[in-house]
Amino acid sequence: MRTLHQSFALLPLTLALGLASVSGNAENTPLTAQESDPQVMGWMQGFPPPDDKLIAQPQSNFFSFPKLRWTVCHIRELMPTSEVSRGIGAPSKLDYALDKNIDAITFTPTGSKQKMTWRQSLDANYTDGIMVMHHGKVVYERQNGCLNELGNHAAMSMTKSLTGLLAETLVIEGKLNDKALVGTIIPELKNSGFGDATVRQVMDMTTALDYSEDYADPEADIWKYSEAASPLPKAKDYTGPNGYFEYLQTVKKKGTHGTEFNYRTINSDALGWIISRTTGKAVDDLLSERIWQKIGAEQSAYMTIDGKGTPFAGGGISAGLHDMARVGSLMLNKGEINGQRLFPTTVVDSIEAGGDKKAFATAGYNQLKNGSYKSMWWLFNNPTPIYAARGVHGQTIYVDPAADMVIVRFASYPEAGNGKIDPTSLPAYSALANYLIKK
Repeated sequence: MRTLHQSFALLPLTLALGLASVSGNAENTPLTAQESDPQVMGWMQGFPPPDDKLIAQPQSNFFSFPKLRWTVCHIRELMPTSEVSRGIGAPSKLDYALDKNIDAITFTPTGSKQKMTWRQSLDANYTDGIMVMHHGKVVYERQNGCLNELGNHAAMSMTKSLTGLLAETLVIEGKLNDKALVGTIIPELKNSGFGDATVRQVMDMTTALDYSEDYADPEADIWKYSEAASPLPKAKDYTGPNGYFEYLQTVKKKGTHGTEFNYRTINSDALGWIISRTTGKAVDDLLSERIWQKIGAEQSAYMTIDGKGTPFAGGGISAGLHDMARVGSLMLNKGEINGQRLFPTTVVDSIEAGGDKKAFATAGYNQLKNGSYKSMWWLFNNPTPIYAARGVHGQTIYVDPAADMVIVRFASYPEAGNGKIDPTSLPAYSALANYLIKK
């Protein structure tokens, strides 16, 4: 039986999913944001770094806390990646109108009676970088820990939302039929659990699959997927599938498609395959062509890959804070940025409309009650549409059209699940929106 920390040395997949057990001392009181700052910890400092400050492959538990606070900015040093090229044009200019009063905004976290300031919430959630845009201008920015303006940060499952955006764009453009059965597009999946699911069911994660993401179980399917996806050399006695696409062919059906929401990363990689088979382009190349080269990005992004070079459509992207803010602005402006239209307004209209609330309710997300999931974007229960790309350990692109506001946050919270972060973050975002609306 493999150990959980040995499994971490295997995979890019943990970037999308993570584990509660990854947080080395999560059961006890973890180090604070200040105490666990990578600079304070001294990770990878020195020429060479001393052994007790070394974070490396192949057998390093590099995604355990507090090491993860360094790792999220240094994925390319630990795993092979492919480039999501920004092209050769000049980056677009970000306009600034910084508001020094934002730090003092107060709110009450869910389940608490004690008020907290915006600034306090950043440390409470181990924020590495955050940018707020309002009326198209940057009104707040902070980068610290492992991140600076020159660096990239793991976006984790925010990657899924970019994959979903590509798919929704293809659907609206008439290039992909979301009612088509997956097996008709990818014959290799015809006899798998995906075969008789529709593309839309994959996009909205309402597929019924015999697949477990019980991270506490070292024999769960997630670890088998991890072994298949690992770009590192397989063990000599390994006989399982090699790569994302081979693994997807082994997944069986369990239940009825379309009735329940089940958050499973394998849907994102199946969607990546559908996109690639439909367009004849890998997801990283299509993302570069359709988005990254068009938004005026400052930096190329990067995606982790499996042993066959397939980009990880479910969680492999690392990118700069400024460029993810540009993606948020692109969504807020319904496909337009820098005077250029990248996709029809109806792409965002479709996402804002949300998914099946009844199916979503079966998943039991306490902080997201009456929300939904559409094209791999999370929809919140709100009188006006609010939606987000989300990733473990606190990653988010939060779009509030009514407030004309975008928030992008990179973080390295000790525990993976956003359920521990939302009670602070979501009220903070709401308080900021109310403040900006009244300005």
